[in-house]
Amino acid sequence: MRRDAALIELEAGISAFAEERFGKAAGALGKAKELAPRAATVRELLGLSLYHVERWQEALAELRTYRRLTGTTDHMAVEIDCQRALGRLDGADRTWELFNELGGSNEAGDEVRVVYASSLLERGEYARAWLVVKPDRLVAQPAPSMLRRWAVAARVADATGDRETARRLVTAIRDADPDVPWLAEYDDLFT
Repeated sequence: MRRDAALIELEAGISAFAEERFGKAAGALGKAKELAPRAATVRELLGLSLYHVERWQEALAELRTYRRLTGTTDHMAVEIDCQRALGRLDGADRTWELFNELGGSNEAGDEVRVVYASSLLERGEYARAWLVVKPDRLVAQPAPSMLRRWAVAARVADATGDRETARRLVTAIRDADPDVPWLAEYDDLFT
């Protein structure tokens, strides 16, 4: 009976999440969590829903639980962003270090680098931010996560006064995917 009720709430939460109604998703998924607290999918979607409605502490708790249940590091970038939003910069640093210990997919690594380097950039720690986000090389067909990494690297380069590197990175992004929706943000900075 609890399982059926949990599945009904999970289905409602998935539907609301897919429609980007994150508050409603969080409500349904919170009920599903009460009925099935060890269901990893419930904890993952609940954490992501809470993140989208800026309930940072609760989102962080759910995503950490999801990581403990599954061993996956896919959402550690969101964990870092929650800590940044909560002003817990030392927690963001520790999560960065933990990701480096645990590892993860290339995409997860790019996303962690994007969020952590952005946090360092906000703090004015440009040299550390560059070490975190600098591209190894500019490839012709980068993954979308790599494009976001190059974008943050361009911002870091610009912040340090290295406009040539910033321009080169933006040009590489434009060459790889001129339809990236956020690319226009960089036109004012580097044209």
